[in-house]
Amino acid sequence: MNNEQKLKQIISSVFKVDISSINNGTSPDSIESWDSLNHLNLVLALEEAFQVTFTEEQTVEILNYELIVETLKELGISI
Repeated sequence: MNNEQKLKQIISSVFKVDISSINNGTSPDSIESWDSLNHLNLVLALEEAFQVTFTEEQTVEILNYELIVETLKELGISI
């Protein structure tokens, strides 16, 4: 499983959505279950899976799929 697949699997698991529905437009606007609690669950799951630590600023900013990918790349994770 590559990192993109891993990322999509995490998003799918946290928000209980079909993995095939996850794309660059995936955000709280497109996923009903993307609320503040599940956002924190997503952050924790990403940190654990990719062995990274997000800053407080990054945690607040990663509000869609593209921003998550960009932030992971900034932390040295290739997607």
